[in-house]
Amino acid sequence: MPEYEAVIGLEVHAELLTNSKMFCGCSTKFGAPPNSQTCPVCLGMPGVLPVINRRGIEFAVRTALAVNCTVAPMSRFARKNYFYPDLPKNYQISQYELPLSEHGWVTFAVAGELKRVGIRRVHLEEDTGKLVHAGVMEEAESSLVDFNRCGVPLMEIVSEPDIRTPEEGAEYLRQLRAILVYLGVCDGNMEEGSFRCDANVSIRPKGSKELGTKVEVKNMNSFKNVQKALEYEIRRQVKAVGSGDTLVQETRLWNADQEITLSMRSKEYAHDYRYFPEPDLVPLVIDPGWIEETRQSLPELPEARRDRFVRAYGIPEYDAGVLTASKELADYYEAAVKAHSDPKMVSNWVMVELLGRLNKDGKDITGSPIPATKLAAMLGLLAKGTISGKMAKEFFEEMYTSGADPADILKKKGGQITDASEIEKIIADTLAKNPNAVAEYTGGKETAFNFLIGQVMRVTKGKANPQLVNQLLKKTLQAQ
Repeated sequence: MPEYEAVIGLEVHAELLTNSKMFCGCSTKFGAPPNSQTCPVCLGMPGVLPVINRRGIEFAVRTALAVNCTVAPMSRFARKNYFYPDLPKNYQISQYELPLSEHGWVTFAVAGELKRVGIRRVHLEEDTGKLVHAGVMEEAESSLVDFNRCGVPLMEIVSEPDIRTPEEGAEYLRQLRAILVYLGVCDGNMEEGSFRCDANVSIRPKGSKELGTKVEVKNMNSFKNVQKALEYEIRRQVKAVGSGDTLVQETRLWNADQEITLSMRSKEYAHDYRYFPEPDLVPLVIDPGWIEETRQSLPELPEARRDRFVRAYGIPEYDAGVLTASKELADYYEAAVKAHSDPKMVSNWVMVELLGRLNKDGKDITGSPIPATKLAAMLGLLAKGTISGKMAKEFFEEMYTSGADPADILKKKGGQITDASEIEKIIADTLAKNPNAVAEYTGGKETAFNFLIGQVMRVTKGKANPQLVNQLLKKTLQAQ
């Protein structure tokens, strides 16, 4: 597809971590019994009035500043009208012509190159309910409606169409999710729907400035699925154009099982929603002093923390990128480095051993059975030569499975044998029991040396210091 390029814009919807909904006092807690967290306001009963959630505004302002947006001194809520079973009012309170913030950007690296994606706007709205599809009989199905999610504060972050590849799209989402989690405004859980993404995809001949026909892709619940969906949709559009077909503006759903997109409906235009100002809410005016106070309270964000890790700890940019992917992981790493002063050793063990095992078990760093201080204590034993690398992996396994303290494991199993006289006795005994291997080595067969090393390590159950064994064995053999 060298003659075409993709033009991709992403719309992210993030549920905010407020205790109550955007315009009423109902709880936002996930997993409650269906329709147990509702009231006349979020159900759209006649005569009710919405009240803006101040914490929701604060979280949206924090996000806008973190992605370099300009916060509007005055914004306004609007009614977005459409009819759907999980929308009890038949309209959604959102923002349209006067959003909370605009004109920001996010930077990140893809394949070693820096990429900057513009943020068109960050605005607030309320979430819809949720349809639950259930089988009633073998030949019939029904759809039930749960309104618990209806009215939960929802922040929409709309990118500019600056993304050109599926890899860039997936990395943009990773970086954006990390920012939101660092800020503490969203938990970023894609499986529970608190971090959702829709993609607008089109293609055009390379070098062209004109945008092609835009197709919206929905129903992508992981970074991997976003990347796969974009890859498929780009191929589908290129193939269609190459065959002389006409692309239509539509909404398509990603089918993860078949790894294809399927047509859902024709794409709506803004005028289809009949936007008009929300008559029950006055315009939102934000004090510039509050904006500046919020800016000063922002935490260290992923990009800044990544750069600091490289400077302060001397680790490669790749390591820093992995270790700052989540705030919890970065905190874990720093706690371990504080207790063990070899940053690179810590990063290797965290990234390879710990994350590898956690990924295998379907956990993240918050589910680690090994606290950072215990990992650091074990690495201290390794650095001092008290245990060998092989023993360290055995210690790690026991710590992971049982939560044991490395000092207790050391008492039970013992440490590395570093006494030269003890190792010399074992070497002498090993050579006496393996005369053929000794003869092969003295005859010039180097592999016999590795065999003898293995025999010594077998006798010591892997506890002898490998470097010392190597040194003393060579010395003994040369003396014969």
